[in-house]
Amino acid sequence: MSSRYGKKLHKLKAKGRLRELLPMKQCGAGIVNYKGHTLLNLSSNDYLGLGQDTELRQRFYQGLDYNESGESGFAAASSRLLTGDFPLSHYLEDELASAYESESVLLFNSGYHANIGILPALFAKGDLILSDKLNHASIHDGLQLSRADHKRFRHGDYAQLHDLLTKYRKQYDQVVIVSESVFSMDGDEAELDRLIELKHEFDVRLYLDEAHGVGVYGKKGLGKAEEKGVLQEIDFLVGTFGKALASIGAFVCCSKEIHDYLVNHSRSFIFTTGLPPVTINWNRFVFQHMLTMNRERHHLQQISTQLRHALTEKGIATGGSTNIVPVLIGEDGLALKQAKQMQELGYLVLPVRPPTVPEGTARFRFSICANMQWKDLQKLPFHIAAMAAGADSEK
Repeated sequence: MSSRYGKKLHKLKAKGRLRELLPMKQCGAGIVNYKGHTLLNLSSNDYLGLGQDTELRQRFYQGLDYNESGESGFAAASSRLLTGDFPLSHYLEDELASAYESESVLLFNSGYHANIGILPALFAKGDLILSDKLNHASIHDGLQLSRADHKRFRHGDYAQLHDLLTKYRKQYDQVVIVSESVFSMDGDEAELDRLIELKHEFDVRLYLDEAHGVGVYGKKGLGKAEEKGVLQEIDFLVGTFGKALASIGAFVCCSKEIHDYLVNHSRSFIFTTGLPPVTINWNRFVFQHMLTMNRERHHLQQISTQLRHALTEKGIATGGSTNIVPVLIGEDGLALKQAKQMQELGYLVLPVRPPTVPEGTARFRFSICANMQWKDLQKLPFHIAAMAAGADSEK
């Protein structure tokens, strides 16, 4: 067999970019055991702390129906278009549609499945997709799979987006603007009001990925669109269960016509096994619970803001405005070295390196979760500042 794969792996290792699997005995926010050490997990997307809520899990299992109704089944065994569809899936879709005041909702197996399945199905030759440059990789892959033309605008540069729409809108049948609501590596957020203005000015559609917004923002935790009061302005709203809701799966809020079209044309929906009943039941359970967690959402924003301010006071480069707090480091090798130092200090911090982020912007991505307290985080700025000073002295 050719050694080209080995050579490429060697190059990744030399650059400090070789990725490895990291088995852990438990997941989610809070305390985890990693390589024999007890650490505070600052790398999880379990924003509401549901992944380690043992009391919540007990309530769920106690309420499961283990009879022949199939509510606790561990397999779907085929796609939803064969025999892998269950009444539970429709109950969950109806509950989501009711909460979001959406005409219809369709479940997908993950946010990745949603983005690579929706965009190619809905947009083809004669259409144009305009996507924020820092959108998630699943969106970029969806662009590549679509036969529509696509262009990426500079992150958050709505003046450039306006210029692109002015130049190209009349050349295409359909145009759609695609953006995340909360950007997962920078912790900043889209200007939804501006995107909606552009939607109406140029008669285009708006596709919003709320993967990092669901559970965390809005009075009921429905995301940034709820928080801003613009749910009805979003043509395609994608949410996930795999982050703040501590599960797996995703959904899109859309019209009934789009729902039916996706059922017939979205390949990542058609050609994959459906979610198992026990997972759908858990998704229903945690979604209903999430709607009531306003106190936790407020606490999460409070301690995230405290951390961001404390870092800034120490002269540490950060950014954003959400519970995702980045600390920019720059060079890949230094990010790896400092991550190991953080682990020695009791924090599970994993470095984020290219190609996940642009060249020269390796970073820590502190993922703050609602089951943390300020006392768990208040020493972080001192440790980061000390490491930065040590790195400067070695130059």
